[in-house]
Amino acid sequence: MPTAADPLLLAAARRGDAAAVRDALDRGARVEARDPELRTALLLAVLGDHVAAARELVAAGADVNARDARHDSPWLATGVTGSVAMMRVLLAAEQGPDLTLRNRFGGISVIPAAERGHVAYVQAVLQETAIDVDHVNDLGWTALLEAVILGDGGRAHQKVVALLLAAGADRELPDRDGVTALAHAERRGFAELAALLRG
Repeated sequence: MPTAADPLLLAAARRGDAAAVRDALDRGARVEARDPELRTALLLAVLGDHVAAARELVAAGADVNARDARHDSPWLATGVTGSVAMMRVLLAAEQGPDLTLRNRFGGISVIPAAERGHVAYVQAVLQETAIDVDHVNDLGWTALLEAVILGDGGRAHQKVVALLLAAGADRELPDRDGVTALAHAERRGFAELAALLRG
């Protein structure tokens, strides 16, 4: 049953007030209370990169895999924000993240991180988890393909591609049209990415 403290918890998480999060929980707020979009307090904290507030919620047993109306979860959101500190807070949860959980596009956290050029996150998630580097989303793209197709070919995406290849990403895996990451890089005029993909 909802409690009077639930809105206080959600508001505190949204603004990143760790002390207010703790106070709301002490007042009886449900750690899995949800807003109208079905976002939990932990998801709100993750979206705002409020690490201290998230740490309080994880310590209280918040579910790092709880899905909202858009199929986002706290763990999946770390791939969007690229926050390594938040990733590590969630990895330390007693019930750790489900690395196979898919977002509304069928992707796992490393895919949006690769698309956005979140170098530090890609490096950390590849080194510190057993995430599937060759996971294919509903568009038919891996993290490697997404970095090339949706990236800008700049230094951040070059580093992401290098990290994915070093982690064993299959450079020969094509998209649904049979086009490889190398062919996409060549089509887009990304000479540096093409050189990396040729090995």
